Amino acid sequence: MVNIFIDQLGRKVKIKSNPKRIISLVPSITHLLYDLNLESEVVGITKFCIEPEHFLSTKKIIGGTKNPKIDSILALNPDLIIANKEENRIEDIITLESKVPVWVSDVKCMSDNLDFISKIGLCCNRESEAFHLIQKIQLGINDLKCNQSHSKRPSIVYLIWKNPYMSVGQNTFIHDMLELTGFKNSFINSLRYPVTSKDEIHKLNPDFIFLSSEPYPFKQSEFEEFKPFKTILVDGMAFSWFGSYVIKSFSYFGALNKQINPAL
Repeated sequence: MVNIFIDQLGRKVKIKSNPKRIISLVPSITHLLYDLNLESEVVGITKFCIEPEHFLSTKKIIGGTKNPKIDSILALNPDLIIANKEENRIEDIITLESKVPVWVSDVKCMSDNLDFISKIGLCCNRESEAFHLIQKIQLGINDLKCNQSHSKRPSIVYLIWKNPYMSVGQNTFIHDMLELTGFKNSFINSLRYPVTSKDEIHKLNPDFIFLSSEPYPFKQSEFEEFKPFKTILVDGMAFSWFGSYVIKSFSYFGALNKQINPAL
């Protein structure tokens, strides 16, 4: 039996009931599929899908997020591919969906994230598991808000790239996570991923600069470049991985808030 589901781009996707051969094209999607008890159904993942770790040795690696091996994917005879608008290339999605159902996520905020989890649970016959994950996330959000003790919201420049420097603005999941954690994004008036410079950062005069561990692997040795600002190396996965991974992120955010408070 085939059912029609609506993905997060508003597209109608015809998917078999209880898909048994699923390919994930995004690391955080792979993590969610595991948490939805779909380990046996996942047959292919990208080389960047590091959670859960054992998938790298038990699942077929089908290339990267931006350069998936189309032939390898089709050879696995999948009945569902799950992709992401931002992480994957539209040309790859178009090529694949001519052969296989491709459900595309588009997660820019926590509300989108809860919708994503719910819809994947529905597509994959894991509605109960998805419901329980959403409950955990909602509890985590409440705890995070209750435990915020900043006398003011610290302003943050969050850098994701170097040469050129790139930050995050509105309409991104990272921005929403910064706001949720109690921080004020210094690039709130920018969209998506603005290119910036040291001069602009100095003009913004943030309370802190966050150097993300991914996609550019900033190191503590680069702190000197941003003096006199207080600079912190932060876990990029915690801020950028959507899906069920945010449950892990909440404890990290709690620890980060405790680290921030004495420095204000």
